[in-house]
Amino acid sequence: MSLASFDLPAPRGGLLRSLSDTLVRHGRLLTLLLLLPPLLWLGLIYLGSLFIFLGQSIFSIDEFSGTIVREPTTATLIELFRPANFDIVLRTVGIAATVTALCAVLAFPIAYYAARYAGPSVKAGFYLAVMMPLWSSYLVKVYAWKLLLAKEGAIGWIAERLGLGGLLETWLSLPVVGGPSLSVSYTGMVLAFTYLWLPFMILPVQAALERVPPHLIEAAGDLGAAPGVVFRTVILPLALPGVVAGAIFTFSLTLGDYIVPQIIGTSALVLGQAVYTLQGTAGNIPLAAAFSLVPILVMAAFLTIAKRVGAFDAL
Repeated sequence: MSLASFDLPAPRGGLLRSLSDTLVRHGRLLTLLLLLPPLLWLGLIYLGSLFIFLGQSIFSIDEFSGTIVREPTTATLIELFRPANFDIVLRTVGIAATVTALCAVLAFPIAYYAARYAGPSVKAGFYLAVMMPLWSSYLVKVYAWKLLLAKEGAIGWIAERLGLGGLLETWLSLPVVGGPSLSVSYTGMVLAFTYLWLPFMILPVQAALERVPPHLIEAAGDLGAAPGVVFRTVILPLALPGVVAGAIFTFSLTLGDYIVPQIIGTSALVLGQAVYTLQGTAGNIPLAAAFSLVPILVMAAFLTIAKRVGAFDAL
């Protein structure tokens, strides 16, 4: 029996029907309509407000009245190179680099075990353990670390019980990394940052190590390569994209954070605190905008270097 024998009603027309047919025939138009709202939000609301704020960096502040002088000038950007302001930039980049290096050192063996030796049940527990700290409040974790790092906190108590109190006091007496206690030092700040951002390093590294072919490691061993040589010539180059991906997270997150330095650390400002202070109590919007340009430029340089060394080739 043919379909023609059925007395089926003809499809009704109308505006919605015509619109539906048009979208089905033109898939790209449908995709554009679906992407248009988020693109408008990103382009106009987020990027628009960001560029307007960054554009304030070409203006200056009148030191007598405190008002913004809306005449293009490079004086505000040049002010970044004053010793006090440039120290803030160097301090923040140094802390971000230290946190990134420490996260990479800690994450690699954990990720390597999970990728190479962990079974399905152990791997499920691994993902749960890595992700669980991300479920709790950011502020709760920071204040918890402040209590741990305090002079009478758990870390100091454990050090005393293990006979390491003298070593801890010696470390805290050092000029740059030390302070009255771990909670008022760069060491404590780096430890808190490392704890917060470590999952963002572990997961990309573990994903990259999952893609390393086991037969390449076995072949290198069969050819007589020592474990250190295998790591340097086979494992690390193939896992480098994952390390770089994790470094992008840890470096950029540390570069722009101002809450951890506000709660844990010394009175010396970092970039996030400088922007927060200048656009708030100080009311110096042009200099705050100039400081906001620094993380963008630093990350652009970081990504450019990573691309030139081939870190993104295997992504």
